[in-house]
Amino acid sequence: MHGNSRSSEGECARILELRALLTRATTAYYADATPFMTDQEFDELLSELAALEELHPSLHDANSPTARVGGAPMAGEFQTRAHRVRMLSVDNTYSINDFRAWHQRCVETVGDDCTIFADPKVDGLAISLRYENGALIEAVTRGDGAQGDVVTANVRAIRAVPLQLRAPVASAESTAIPSVLEVRGEIFMPVKEFERINELREKHGEELFANARNSCVGTLKNKDPKVVASRRLSFVAHGRGEGEGLPALQSHSQFVAYLRSLGIPVSPLGRAFASVDAAVEFIEDFAAKRAALDFAVDGLVLRIDSFAQQETLGETSKSPRWGIAYKYPAEQGETTLERVEWQVGKGGTITPRAIMTALKLAGSTVRHATLHNIEEIQRRDLRIGDRVIIEKAGEIIPQVVRAVVDKRTGAETPIELPIACPACGSAVELQGPKLYCANATCTARFRERLKWFVGRDQMNVDGMGEEIVDALVDAGLIKTFADVFALDVAVVARTLAKGEKALQEIEKKGPGKRATALVASATHAASTRGLTRVLAGLGIKHVGASASKTLARRYADATLLLNASEAELVELEDFGEITAKSVAAWLASDEARTTFSTLAAVGVNLVSQEQPRASPGSNAFAGRTFVVTGTLTSLGRSEVTEKLERLGAKVAGSVSKKTSVVVAGLEAGSKLEKAQELGIEIWDEARLQTELASAGSAA
Repeated sequence: MHGNSRSSEGECARILELRALLTRATTAYYADATPFMTDQEFDELLSELAALEELHPSLHDANSPTARVGGAPMAGEFQTRAHRVRMLSVDNTYSINDFRAWHQRCVETVGDDCTIFADPKVDGLAISLRYENGALIEAVTRGDGAQGDVVTANVRAIRAVPLQLRAPVASAESTAIPSVLEVRGEIFMPVKEFERINELREKHGEELFANARNSCVGTLKNKDPKVVASRRLSFVAHGRGEGEGLPALQSHSQFVAYLRSLGIPVSPLGRAFASVDAAVEFIEDFAAKRAALDFAVDGLVLRIDSFAQQETLGETSKSPRWGIAYKYPAEQGETTLERVEWQVGKGGTITPRAIMTALKLAGSTVRHATLHNIEEIQRRDLRIGDRVIIEKAGEIIPQVVRAVVDKRTGAETPIELPIACPACGSAVELQGPKLYCANATCTARFRERLKWFVGRDQMNVDGMGEEIVDALVDAGLIKTFADVFALDVAVVARTLAKGEKALQEIEKKGPGKRATALVASATHAASTRGLTRVLAGLGIKHVGASASKTLARRYADATLLLNASEAELVELEDFGEITAKSVAAWLASDEARTTFSTLAAVGVNLVSQEQPRASPGSNAFAGRTFVVTGTLTSLGRSEVTEKLERLGAKVAGSVSKKTSVVVAGLEAGSKLEKAQELGIEIWDEARLQTELASAGSAA
């Protein structure tokens, strides 16, 4: 008994020892770039720790290195969370002259003493990590910048992301762990890992992943954290969100050093430059070096280093004025144009796609490229059998740049236009440079419309990706939009099990689970999305996210909308004659009435969830321009913006003579000073809450 007790004490001590050792090893590898053990040694020690923890469940620790292997697969949708501080995206430039012009604009605003900080633009998935008192609490994808998906369980499975921050070293700006720290960064798949996974997939006869970025995004959105853990994604920090209890950092370079002291991975390639010429030299030198990196990089992010100067420069609704991304020219390659495939889009457009001899381009294998339309084919004088130059536009979409005319042999043949729809065989119509299928019920046309309808920014039916849509349409289970919300779990499960190999693999991982989750997501979408999202998804000509919101603000439900006249529609905000005519024609069609009635019959919510915009002068906000600066304790920045806009205000990123009110939270900086100089009305948080309550929109 005594011996067993000693043995148990020794095992418990060993558990604590291994946890500390493996945590240090992880930080040393990812944050400090000073590894002190091999991958094999790490994995062996991790296995030893897992075995000991199984013997001693009372010592469970959610932050143990073994916790990264992931918990149970997730059911249903990812939750959506509003960012407390918006995640902006930087503007792009491909020209050194444009970069210099951007820098000159900054100098004209903040002066010549304008240090630039540059670091690689990693090609991955933007993420926001929230730490409270040093512990990782939440991970949220960038999404649309205002809100994103909560993927905390999956991010915890990534070894590069610290679950617990270490105390800063004595030489850092502060020796205390902050009470709140939101770190923005990029989750990415290293090139070696991408190659390893594709080798395994090839060995098992599975379709290869196209590129590392798409593989990374797909992995992080997987419902099973164990899959995420197995694919060894990595992470690098590059920005900040909300923070409390941070030291008085003056610049981005200081912030990067502070993150490193906390054990958070940052790029070792980041550099600060006192002059624009030095930054240009770095841009030019880095062009040749980026191909040798173990992660995909499509450029550099360059920002004004000083936080005070960033505050002065401000931001637009989408991008900071203090930062810019320099992107390198697209990589080109030469291959053979083997044939042209004609595809039917959601609007009935028949577009040409080039099928080429495979070539490696910008880190991925390319066999297909866009040809845009008939005019482009004729302008480039492209022929079947041509040697052609291919490039990736923005290193994402491959396109045919030109034919290599001097390599023609005479065996090349003209590209012939289809005389019938390649999907349904119906007649085609030529309208300008574009071909259309004249059949409104064309299956290929409906298939593309359906993929749009169930997509994230429309009805957002989770789990209904392109392969699933194709399988369900091919099986005859979905013939109308309404069929999405009347699917039977057992029938869907059988369809997946009998489908292509990729679908069979989905079912094998959990028989019926994918089908159950899909049907549950469709049911949830039906009851919660509302009229705006339905309209945005139907593919009505000239109606996207903005126009659908405008319609839903004016018409409370689908019945009222169906009775709208063209004269009413043309008077709507941002509606011109063309949009009004298009919408009126669709509303008058049998398709519109049938679509709405069948959707209503399966429980789809066709009631508007939008609130009409307040008219100018109807409250303290309507018709006025607001700027919010500093930290608000009761509301996040995106939540404030949403409330103000709903009350009819315009929210701007910088202070000018057009600003009506500046809302100043804690630690408000140069925006507050500028407002005081210009004599602009200033509210504190208490005044904001009072005015919101008076307008009927309290927190």
